[in-house]
Amino acid sequence: MHVHRKGQMVVALRGSVMCRSPSGWWIVPANGAVWIPGGIPHSNHASDFAKLYVVFIPPDEADLPTDCRSFTITPLIRELIRSLARLPPDYPKEGPTSRLARVLLDQLAQLAPDDVFLPISDNHRLQQIASSLLDNPADRSTIAEWGRRYAMSERTLARLVLSETGMTFGRWRERLHIIIALQRLSAGASVHAVSLELGYEGPNSFITMFKKTMGQSPGKFRVDKVDASSP
Repeated sequence: MHVHRKGQMVVALRGSVMCRSPSGWWIVPANGAVWIPGGIPHSNHASDFAKLYVVFIPPDEADLPTDCRSFTITPLIRELIRSLARLPPDYPKEGPTSRLARVLLDQLAQLAPDDVFLPISDNHRLQQIASSLLDNPADRSTIAEWGRRYAMSERTLARLVLSETGMTFGRWRERLHIIIALQRLSAGASVHAVSLELGYEGPNSFITMFKKTMGQSPGKFRVDKVDASSP
């Protein structure tokens, strides 16, 4: 975990990056971005072969959220970032580079957050459960079994998850599965392989869960993201 004075927009052109903050975990697949305001502790973990850009934005320079959010970037924003990355990082406040940067900031402020993230808190037991599920997403233990592992009753754990995340345990675990699926699919994994990794007996139930949350099939998401991340 570390902190910046400036806010940062982490943009994935290929692969994915996971951002963790005290309030949640965000996944940034190809052509996605996560906004981390200045002063918020966070860590970023890139997938293998990822290609990322990080845009540092001084406080009050753009009308962006005051908490972490995720977005899908537009082709215009992607090309603006690529163009700025080829220019010297130090430039006068008035001039062509500054005007280009202002267009980028205006475009970023118009993005609607998609906010596919896992709500979490600083509760150490919840953090441990999330980490265990991230290491072994196929673990289908019941909430009662998870409670026994951490010396809690089923009811106590259910109340803890609901109070800290606003979700039931089942919905919270499902959201983590979505995050893992986005990461794997954006890296080119097949729908069948992802469904098995998440502990589904076959792809049909996984496809149903994914479409209910994301509004499209995992196969279409995979094709769109893999094609969009190509040079």
